Amino acid sequence: MKKILVTGGTVFVSRYVAEYFAKAGHEVYVLNRNHSPQPENTILIEADRHELGEKLRDYQFDAVLDVTAYDGQDVSDLLDALGEFKTYILISSSAVYPETERQPFTEDTPTGENRIWGKYGTDKIDAEKVLTARVPEAYILRPPYLYGPMNNVYREAFVFDCALQDRSFCLPKDGSMKLQFFHVKDLCRVMERILEEQPAQHILNVGNEEAVSIREWVDLCYEAFGKSPVYHEVWDQPNQRDYFSFYEYEYFLDVGRQRDLLPDTTDLVQGLKEAADWYLVHRDLVARKPYLTYIDDHILNRQS
Repeated sequence: MKKILVTGGTVFVSRYVAEYFAKAGHEVYVLNRNHSPQPENTILIEADRHELGEKLRDYQFDAVLDVTAYDGQDVSDLLDALGEFKTYILISSSAVYPETERQPFTEDTPTGENRIWGKYGTDKIDAEKVLTARVPEAYILRPPYLYGPMNNVYREAFVFDCALQDRSFCLPKDGSMKLQFFHVKDLCRVMERILEEQPAQHILNVGNEEAVSIREWVDLCYEAFGKSPVYHEVWDQPNQRDYFSFYEYEYFLDVGRQRDLLPDTTDLVQGLKEAADWYLVHRDLVARKPYLTYIDDHILNRQS
């Protein structure tokens, strides 16, 4: 049993991480402001990570799983407040890679501004730099799009809504653009292996080895409800994000380092079924965006 600190713990990734390690038998502490229900079987440390004072000084953690650091100040303030700890794992992002670099992106690809992700990506770069400067032995994980149960972001849930309402699906162009995913459970499994094995490589791209087209992904989302989509291809909309849950940006990560730690990952069919089952019970926890309204007002009604 390890004593583990998880930053956040109230929504999607941080909540899933906290409950995953608690279910595995570890003593899990969550650091948040206590504005939301807490994950099961965890111990709350109620505080803002920027106003910690001495709240963490007397704790000795086997692992710090920093899921909610978005910039260098987030990392710096937490490190200033921590007492002793053994392993620090930061959840960064594939947004640290410039879209102009050669793909697939490897961990050796130079980081820099990505015009699609903008400040989010450069802030993550800053978080990585602060961490590696102060804790050179820390681990950094760079995932693509995360999905699975507890996802409060309107991605697969948007397609689930279309399936549940028996809507035709407005497909960006011919739907051939590729997307790379990673199940949140597999993210936890990678962290678990890192804590067990302490690998020599400290920066890891993580994700499914295979990307899928938008069309294939939507097919699988509908299939989770035993349905098949009827497609309406959209070629004349300048901003894909007005009516679809991903930017018009195709990229791919090389996950060879991850493969050495985690040879098997969750099958996308199974993972989307798990996400769909969770969504049916927790629809109110997802932050919806007005894609369907835009589709009805600017695509389908205009063309009818």
